[in-house]
Amino acid sequence: MSKEYKFLINGQWLTSSENHEIKSPYNGEVIGRTYRPSPDDVENAIKAATAAFEITKKMPPYERSEILFNIVRILQERKEELAQSIAAEAGKPIKAARIEAERSILTFTIAAEEAKRINGEIIPLDIHPYGKDRICNISRFPIGPIAGISPFNFPLNLVVHKVAPCIASGNTMILKPASQTPLSSLKLGEIAMEAGLPAGALNILPCSAQVAEPLITDERIKKLTFTGSPVVGWGLKQRCGRKKITLELGGNAGVIVHNDADLNYAVDRVIMGGFGYSGQVCISVQRIFVHNEIFEEFKEKFIKKVKALKTGDPLDENTDVGPMISEKEADRVEAWIKEAANNGASILTGGERNKSMLAPTVITDVKPDMKVSCQELFAPVVTLASYSDFHAAVKEVNESEFGLQAGIFCKDLDLIYSAYNELNVGGLVIGDVPTFRIDNMPYGGVKSSGLGREGIRYAIEEMTELKALVLNLPS
Repeated sequence: MSKEYKFLINGQWLTSSENHEIKSPYNGEVIGRTYRPSPDDVENAIKAATAAFEITKKMPPYERSEILFNIVRILQERKEELAQSIAAEAGKPIKAARIEAERSILTFTIAAEEAKRINGEIIPLDIHPYGKDRICNISRFPIGPIAGISPFNFPLNLVVHKVAPCIASGNTMILKPASQTPLSSLKLGEIAMEAGLPAGALNILPCSAQVAEPLITDERIKKLTFTGSPVVGWGLKQRCGRKKITLELGGNAGVIVHNDADLNYAVDRVIMGGFGYSGQVCISVQRIFVHNEIFEEFKEKFIKKVKALKTGDPLDENTDVGPMISEKEADRVEAWIKEAANNGASILTGGERNKSMLAPTVITDVKPDMKVSCQELFAPVVTLASYSDFHAAVKEVNESEFGLQAGIFCKDLDLIYSAYNELNVGGLVIGDVPTFRIDNMPYGGVKSSGLGREGIRYAIEEMTELKALVLNLPS
């Protein structure tokens, strides 16, 4: 019998009259059941987070840091359990799931350190005679209850990227995890309570979007942080009123491989960037542009290694590419591949689907308006094209409604800085794929890819308000 998971409100683990089956994306096996919170439960969570804020906002930085380091310690003890949970509920290959568990430990460690570094500044005001003998002290203050909505693809670490800076900054949170993958976040709730987090400081509600609506509209919630699809994210912005909002949305990341690149290294990294977790990563490589002098050699090496990827059971230690999150999503991508092929694109390898398993796929001769190019695939599918002019390739990468991250394999500093100035993205990675991320760096996009930045220090800034204190100190 699969385990039942209660939800968390005000330090209490609760049940309801409704439950929801969590099924493996790989074989459909029921791996757990969650209780679904009601509208009354959402109201109680908002009340709990509001009351707990009166405690957390007064906690000195060292206490917040101690709690965060306690979480780090418990995560270390339970990291294999968490990795197994990630693999089971998200269909993520266990090798990648272990990396995610390790990253969550790093993210909380960074937060524990940053909790002690929420600094302000002193501004002299005597730049004008009216400011003589006056100084301005500026400090950061927590803003209040925060609603976090997290996606399925990183069911632990992307939750941590909301929870950890929230705790570090002295705020409280109501978390709505993805319906497909709530188990890892509920385990994190257990860990946070064991670590000494005050009751009500973290509430976890695996509820439907309809039931969660007050988290968007209620004025007691001071900020919304959302990671997910652009359609949903921009819709939330229209409904969230005056509250602050951070949107981490989609992308169709481009990578340029120039003729001076280390070809073997570039091939290996693009393989990782395009097919890691079946491409279900916002900064997954989707569009590959290779200089025509090395295109044929790159293509040969690349296709050979794509064909060698092992697909199958995510709990198998040897699996490279597991299932997509659902058969419905795999079916969508299969239709996009067929649409491209019917309109002149060539499938170099892959394209086959078996339920939620989609074979790693490489497509060439793609037109810019094909869905596999201009929309977010979120799948183990990449497009491959050649170029002769570097600046034209940069323009191709820019020809997208998205702007999350881009990658360039190039050694020419003039070209690198030219691309840095021209590319309209939130981050540019040189010598690697756009899929690269370390959890202390600022992370976010422009255009349809989002609003605001994550990365612990930058998220803390988004979760705090500046307050000025002017002191008149005549000599």
